[in-house]
Amino acid sequence: MGGIELDRVVPRDGVSLPHDLLLVLAAVTAAVVAQGGYYLPGRLLTTALVAFALVLALRRPTGSGTPLSVACAALAAWAVLRALLGGAVTDALPTVAAVGCLAATALVAQRADARQRALCASVLVGIGVLVAVTGWAAVVWRTPSWSVVADGLVRAASTLTYPNAAAALLAALAVLALALNAANPRSLPLAGAGYALVVGVGATLSRAGLLALVAGLVALAIGNGVRPSLRHAGPVGLGALIALGALTPSIPVAEQARTGLAVSGLVVGLAVTLGLSRVRPVVRLTAVVVGFAAAGVGAFLANDLGSLLGDRLSTSSPDRAGATAAALDRVAAHPWVGVGPGNGWFDFSRPTGGSRVMRYVHDEYLQVLVELGAIGLGLVLLVLAAAAVAVRRGRGGSTWAGAVAALVVLLVHSGFDFLWHLPVIVVTAGLLIALASPLPAAPAPAAAADVPTAEEPS
Repeated sequence: MGGIELDRVVPRDGVSLPHDLLLVLAAVTAAVVAQGGYYLPGRLLTTALVAFALVLALRRPTGSGTPLSVACAALAAWAVLRALLGGAVTDALPTVAAVGCLAATALVAQRADARQRALCASVLVGIGVLVAVTGWAAVVWRTPSWSVVADGLVRAASTLTYPNAAAALLAALAVLALALNAANPRSLPLAGAGYALVVGVGATLSRAGLLALVAGLVALAIGNGVRPSLRHAGPVGLGALIALGALTPSIPVAEQARTGLAVSGLVVGLAVTLGLSRVRPVVRLTAVVVGFAAAGVGAFLANDLGSLLGDRLSTSSPDRAGATAAALDRVAAHPWVGVGPGNGWFDFSRPTGGSRVMRYVHDEYLQVLVELGAIGLGLVLLVLAAAAVAVRRGRGGSTWAGAVAALVVLLVHSGFDFLWHLPVIVVTAGLLIALASPLPAAPAPAAAADVPTAEEPS
């Protein structure tokens, strides 16, 4: 199985990535720097890098991406047709680019061998660590371009500049890092990477990000076993609690940032994570249980925690509820073919008075239903089914479980934010599908050259 063989491989000196896979990783990096690739320059650069990678990859042995490619082509064709019916075919270009990047990325990365996939996964985690660290630093040092102030709170956004998108990316890569750590339990860098990624998720103050992370951890436990998952998630979670507890006083924008406390908490949390990763299982379990219990008691006794974090501890979101109601009204008016790609604007009245217009409903499944109708949503489900088939065939091992858990994170979070409109999420999803897919078949040995024998004239 692809996953089992991949788990036996630890990237070492001498392992190199093919140029096409390097271009895909460059596309992820470019999208991270260019605000997730949301705006046109970043979107064009990311798409161009993926397209160039696909051209190079087509010269390599065929992977297993055909069903996914066909499903993505069908979705793109429907988006173009629906845009033609609306009289503006250019409206379909963002959708075509997104599904094209997903299919192309998976097709490129599925051609990689086990050692290359292991190195690719490590690079992905490393990119995520940079996003997490810059987001955390933006909260501590109040960096305007890498943080967002909302409801009086400073939220980490990193270079993506959107906290919820950053949370989705970091949560997905966090469970992948935990899985890589399970496959390489003596690796302190992987334990530290998982810790940094979880801290980054917390610094975004994204409720959907936290929910998606929990869903990913459950998926990881199902795919990789409860005990191996807890063995590595426990120290990471406890260390992250320490770091986030020290960061919390710096989050209210009305308060002065407590830089010394935040930095000290980050260092102590890292030391706890790495230290518990190397002790005996009984000591680790005891320390994690006691630590979480103490954190729970501390949170209960901290009466000012609610006043510090305010609405982030609540599940209510009046604007999103209003946008959802407006979206359902549009679905009722155009149930089968939708209103057309790019036309999903939503206006509604606020409970406190006044009106609001939102571009996205913060639910990608509902957004597709609004813009492309039931036909479009059905084709999206077909894309997901094709990805599930590829992933199912590669079943086995910790890395496979980590990639699948990371995909679960993105699928869950997509029900709460407009993630599919950011190329960084789409390309990352394509890489995760490839990491969980079967390894390519080894090329057949070349036929031996004809050699004259004594019975045959030369």
